[in-house]
Amino acid sequence: MKSSKISGFYKMNIDERISLVKEFAGLTYEESALLKNTGSLNRETANRMIENVIGIMPITLGIAVNFQINGTDYLIPMAIEEASVVAAASFAAKIARDGGGFEASATEPVMIGQVQITNIPNPKEAEKRILEKKKEIIDKLNEKDPALLVKYGGGVRDIKTNILKTERGTMLIVQLLVDVRDAMGANAINTISEKVAKELEEITGGKVRLRIISNLAIHRLSKARARFPKEIIGEDAVEGILDAYEFAAHDAFRCATHNKGIMNGVSAVALATGNDFRAMEAGAHSYATYKGKGKYSPLTKYWKDEKGDLWGEIEIPTAIGIIGGITKAHPIAKINLKILGVKTAQELGMVMASVGLAQNFAALRALATEGIQRGHMNLHAKNIAMTAGAKGDEVDKVAQKLIEEKNIRMDRAKEIIEELRK
Repeated sequence: MKSSKISGFYKMNIDERISLVKEFAGLTYEESALLKNTGSLNRETANRMIENVIGIMPITLGIAVNFQINGTDYLIPMAIEEASVVAAASFAAKIARDGGGFEASATEPVMIGQVQITNIPNPKEAEKRILEKKKEIIDKLNEKDPALLVKYGGGVRDIKTNILKTERGTMLIVQLLVDVRDAMGANAINTISEKVAKELEEITGGKVRLRIISNLAIHRLSKARARFPKEIIGEDAVEGILDAYEFAAHDAFRCATHNKGIMNGVSAVALATGNDFRAMEAGAHSYATYKGKGKYSPLTKYWKDEKGDLWGEIEIPTAIGIIGGITKAHPIAKINLKILGVKTAQELGMVMASVGLAQNFAALRALATEGIQRGHMNLHAKNIAMTAGAKGDEVDKVAQKLIEEKNIRMDRAKEIIEELRK
């Protein structure tokens, strides 16, 4: 009987792990050989990124074109498997460019570290003592600079507190507001949070439990706005997009998909640049509720000006970096950052916000006019053709036939391939 209880799997080299997995799962020689192909990421680097490595999972990398942000032109790498996303972003960017391009801004890169203190004899008095010693605590942390931020212009900026009444008793949460400069900041925040824990225990008489970064980065925001000219998209599209926006603003079920579409673009750029797209997703969806004061709300908003042109705007938390972590370890992430040409994490945040707005506009326009399936299914037909076994020029021929017949099915694709090859 097969068992997944394996002793010392982490000590094995990649080939040994693949051999074991091959036997366990009944992989063919060809399948196990594919696992050994790590492409541009050499095996040694891959083996140090995560535990128990057996290979890599490639994802398609595309370039979104037409983007002009604050007067600067960008080619934007996007790593994503979903069809039509890159094309949609490029299409929207072209329309926004005709409207003057994207205007974007970003706040300072301040992240939040949370220190949870439990079993406090007097929470109110403990809170008071911490706030009285706030400057002393901040100065001490910045002087020691445990996360090496101060020399780059960063460091602890402020301390806030919050008393929580829970079923486990009253807890005091200390928030450390830290300027992390061009880093995402997780390691820096966690280091500082752990460094201050003992002192907070001494001040409060309580027990410190969690010392961890928050992915709800309300102090690290990126904004973008753009004008989509009426004469280009049409009056009906303007009205349709406004109706679609109101739908999302008043219905949580629609809003979830509305915001998912935004993150199609944002997360694709995050992944391409080696950033933690999961942190971005968590932060964005949390912010959608935080900004809505408890109501899950759209991350974008739309309105019509006196000329009848459509305007769109987005505001999202952008906990991302251009130094440290995978951004400097992964060779393709480094190349993608070079393609982007961004000089700071704030600039990268403005790019992500612009892409998110573009992606959202394109989706709303399609939904409100021709329907989302037209462009999406065109690309889906190509994927079906390739999966069915089409090669080279056959892919386009099979896809075109599937679209003409409005029958995008695997069995039909295989029949067309057989007909082409006769």
